[in-house]
Amino acid sequence: MPVIPSPVDGIDLRYDVTGSGPALVLLHGSVLSRAIWRGLGYLEPLAAEHTVIRVDLRGHGRSGTPHDPAAYTQDVFVADLLAVLDAEGIGRAALMGYSLGARIALTAALEHPARVTRLVSLGGSAAEQQGQIDSVFFPEVIDAIREGGMEAFCDGQGLGPGITGRRDRATRTAFLAADPLAVAALLTATDATAGIPDHVLADCTVPALWMAGTEDHPRYEDSVRAASLMPDAEFVPLPGRTHGATLFPSDDVLDQVLPFLR
Repeated sequence: MPVIPSPVDGIDLRYDVTGSGPALVLLHGSVLSRAIWRGLGYLEPLAAEHTVIRVDLRGHGRSGTPHDPAAYTQDVFVADLLAVLDAEGIGRAALMGYSLGARIALTAALEHPARVTRLVSLGGSAAEQQGQIDSVFFPEVIDAIREGGMEAFCDGQGLGPGITGRRDRATRTAFLAADPLAVAALLTATDATAGIPDHVLADCTVPALWMAGTEDHPRYEDSVRAASLMPDAEFVPLPGRTHGATLFPSDDVLDQVLPFLR
C-alpha cells in the first residue's frame, strides 16, 4: 500500500490503486475507511473500467490520526487528495464520495475544477454543517465520544456488544478500531464547516451526479438543492434509504454511477 506524507502536516496518508482506465478516486465517510468500497461491492465493477484510488482519509483507517480539529478542515482534506493524485502522476480524476467524502469531493471540484473530470456525491451536502452531525449520528455525539470513547459512539447508534447481525458486528468492529480523540476532532471540525454559497455552486463547470436516500434528512433536501443550482448536475433519489444505508445495496447506485462516469 503506498504511503505519502501530507503536504500540510506530514502525517501518513495511505491509499491503494486497483484496475486500469480513467482515474477515479473513492472517498469514504466519517469513521469509516477505504475498505467499505470493497466490502459493499463497489471496487470490482468500478476497477473493471477505471484506475481506482481508494484513500484512507486522515483520521481514518491506516492514515495518520491527528487530534486537533484544525487538522480536519476541508482545505486540509483537499490538499491531501491533491497530494495523492500528484504522487500517482494523475493530472485529472473523477471523484466519488460518500457523506464526508462527498463534501471533500465537492470542495475539490469547486476549488480545482481543472483537476476533476466528474463528481459523484452520495449522501452529500453543500449546506452549513452546524447541527447536522447530531442528525446523522445521534444527539451530543461529540460529547459522548470524548467522555466514553468509541464504545459510547457504538452504543448511541444501537451497536452495543449484544448485537448479532453480521453487518452490524462488522460495523461495530470497524468503529471500535477508530481513535476516539481523532474522531472527536474530526466531528468538531465538520460541525464548523460553512455552507457553500449558491453563486459558487452555480459557477461550477464540473459535471455532477447527486444521489441521496429519500429517508436521509436533511441530506436528501441538501442534495436536491445543490444539484438544482449546478449547471451540469442531476439528482437521483434512492428510495427508502437512510443516510447509513446510502451505499448498500450497491447495484442501484452503480446503475447510475457507471453510465455517468462513462
